[in-house]
Amino acid sequence: MGYGRFSLLSGLAFVFLVLHLVHGDVSYSIPEEMKSGSVIGNIAKDLGLDLGSLSARNARIDSEDNNVQYCGINLSTGDLIVQERIDREVLCAKKASCVVKQELVLENPLELHRISIRVQDINDNSPQFKEGSLKLEIQESAAKGAHFLLGEAHDGDIGENAVQGYSLQQNDHFKLNVNTKAGGRKYGELVLDKELDREDKKEMMLLLTAFDGGSPRRSGTVVIHVTVLDANDNVPVFSQSAYKASLPENSPLDTLVITVSATDADDGLNSQITYEFDHVSNENNVFSLHSESGEVRVAGAIDYEKQSSYEMQISAKDGLGLVSYTTLIIEITDINDNAPVIYLKTLTNPIPENVLPGTEVGIINVQDRDSENNRQVRCSIQQNVPFKLVPSIKNYYSLVSTGQLDREVVSDYNITISATDEGSPPLSSSKSVQLSVADINDNPPVFEEQSYSAYVTENNKPGSTLCSVAARDPDWRQNGTVIYSVLAGEVNGAPVSSYVSVNGDTGVIHAVRSFDYEQLRSFKVHVMARDNGSPPLSSNVTVSVFISDVNDNSPQILYPGPEGNSFMTELVPKAAHGGSLVSKVIAVDADSGQNAWLSYQIVKSTDPGLFSIGVHSGEIRTQRDISESDSIKQNLVVSVKDNGQPSLSATCSMYLLISDNLAEVPELKDMSYDEKNSKLTSYLIIALVSVSTFFLTFIIIILGVRFCRRRKPRLLFDGAVAIPSAYLPPNYADVDGTGTLRSTYNYDAYLTTGSRTSDFKFVSSYNDNTLPADQTLRKSPTDFADVFGGCDSSPEVGTHFISLKSISTR
Repeated sequence: MGYGRFSLLSGLAFVFLVLHLVHGDVSYSIPEEMKSGSVIGNIAKDLGLDLGSLSARNARIDSEDNNVQYCGINLSTGDLIVQERIDREVLCAKKASCVVKQELVLENPLELHRISIRVQDINDNSPQFKEGSLKLEIQESAAKGAHFLLGEAHDGDIGENAVQGYSLQQNDHFKLNVNTKAGGRKYGELVLDKELDREDKKEMMLLLTAFDGGSPRRSGTVVIHVTVLDANDNVPVFSQSAYKASLPENSPLDTLVITVSATDADDGLNSQITYEFDHVSNENNVFSLHSESGEVRVAGAIDYEKQSSYEMQISAKDGLGLVSYTTLIIEITDINDNAPVIYLKTLTNPIPENVLPGTEVGIINVQDRDSENNRQVRCSIQQNVPFKLVPSIKNYYSLVSTGQLDREVVSDYNITISATDEGSPPLSSSKSVQLSVADINDNPPVFEEQSYSAYVTENNKPGSTLCSVAARDPDWRQNGTVIYSVLAGEVNGAPVSSYVSVNGDTGVIHAVRSFDYEQLRSFKVHVMARDNGSPPLSSNVTVSVFISDVNDNSPQILYPGPEGNSFMTELVPKAAHGGSLVSKVIAVDADSGQNAWLSYQIVKSTDPGLFSIGVHSGEIRTQRDISESDSIKQNLVVSVKDNGQPSLSATCSMYLLISDNLAEVPELKDMSYDEKNSKLTSYLIIALVSVSTFFLTFIIIILGVRFCRRRKPRLLFDGAVAIPSAYLPPNYADVDGTGTLRSTYNYDAYLTTGSRTSDFKFVSSYNDNTLPADQTLRKSPTDFADVFGGCDSSPEVGTHFISLKSISTR
């Protein structure tokens, strides 16, 4: 309730403030167009304001609608004065009341007084007509008392200052009526007081004046130009009652035949004559009539044989419809304009190509519509066809063959027969006769090529297109329809139909099966083309199919063997220098060409900077000298990739041990499994067993090494492994022929006791004659036991292979 009471008090205070600020209105009435600075009234006196407070309170005049400020205030005298031109017509146009709203604003405190200035109209505008002159056309036959509306004058002023009346200049024929429209506007009418006569006076000029009721009176004038129009009281008259003309047939289009003319005594529109054919007929399509000049011209074909004369009615009409008529007769003269017409009565079509010479194949007839000599006709035929015309009864001729026909040379004849009459000048015509030669089966199919070759890549899809054979038979229809088939035969002991098939209609040869380049590189088939004649004729062609290789065999790594059954381990002496040959990856590819070009790359290694592999040889070499900091166990993952598109690849793992003697070799089992993190329990069990077994093996190896040093201080490691037949791919025939492995490599290590800097020979190459394959050993753990005096083999070492060649003392 406290908030509502406060709101009510605030509202009452606001209303009181508004009532205090806004005072009553003051009104003035002034004429329009007062000069700038003219005094309207003393607003300070009228409002009871102190003159001294006007300046102190910053008194000013504002426009109520923020538009033009027409008034100002003299702060010294308190007079309200004219500041801008006040034009009632601009402000209020035709409104009866025109009021300008202004405001007197006083500050400190704010005080506002509304001022209403009523603008009175003065007679400052003269009546004006819309046009400078008025034009009226009145027929001389207009009746007395006829009314003609005149234009209305306009005045910008209102009331008595607007248009109040009209006056007309004194004349003999017209008087003026002044009428009032709704709203009080006045307009004038001309009234015909005396009949007009065009022959007496053709034009009249009248002055019309409009005046207002102001003081002083203002007026405006306009000139009325009256034109008296002629009455149509004369009929057109032709110069002749009938016209005659002569015209030869076949006259060209637009030829002038004759000109008709008529005159009219009237003037203006009444004397303008238009010519027309009186009724629609065939003559309108043959002749044309110019509507203004009266010229008759040829518009169609003129044929004496169709119509020898024409008779037409022509009308002449003036501007208001008065008409007169005349007759036009045109005689057509005959000329020799009909050429002979050739009619084909009978025709044997087609005719067999083995028809005998002298056989009648058709009969023609020649007619001419002309008479006497113009009807006499001579017929002929061109000389380059094996036919001739033989005259028969009256105007009949026989078409007869004159030689042997061959459809394969010319299958159709276009025989042109010409006929010429004996008129003057002579006319001729010709007719073309199409004659076809029927076929007999006298041509066998002929292949477009003597032999065909087809190239297909292996592993193609069954049903794929190999090539297309095409044979052409110049005979027609079934005699020239060719059917293709594959002749019986064998390819690699199998029927040829199990390799290829041919589309009997198109000659497209398809592969029945998918080909394998490694098994079959090319074969030949024989295709027969036979027509459908009776009896049928045929011919054969040989198609050679060549199979190209695709890269569909991945490289197969022969050494080292695939991981899982066993893994290969090589011993690398600690004193090996950079560039020493450590081992070799051997791989083959069953493909051929660039698909069998192999490249080698180490994709993963324990020490990336220690070993490198030959890109094309597969030889693994040291990149630098081996140092003490290098890990004893080195694991290399080698990728072998062929050069096909896309290339195929295979990978293998190579395990290397950096050691001078087997006594330093740690457990081998860890090398094959150091990257296989399977189950924790399995690793714990394997680790315990490995440590136990390897400890015993290590003691045995140390004893064996000491024993060997006493007998043979030289230890030769053989890195060349005999390649078992199980590693060869199914189609591998000759390793040397593929370029992958050309000789057997042996790797020898020469060591001196107790020194890392002893002589170290790491690479030597032996060919097959020097070192037979059976002398290159692939040692198993049992072989180590034999070498080192029957050491026990552990389960862990039993899955590794270490190759030793010999031990000798240097």
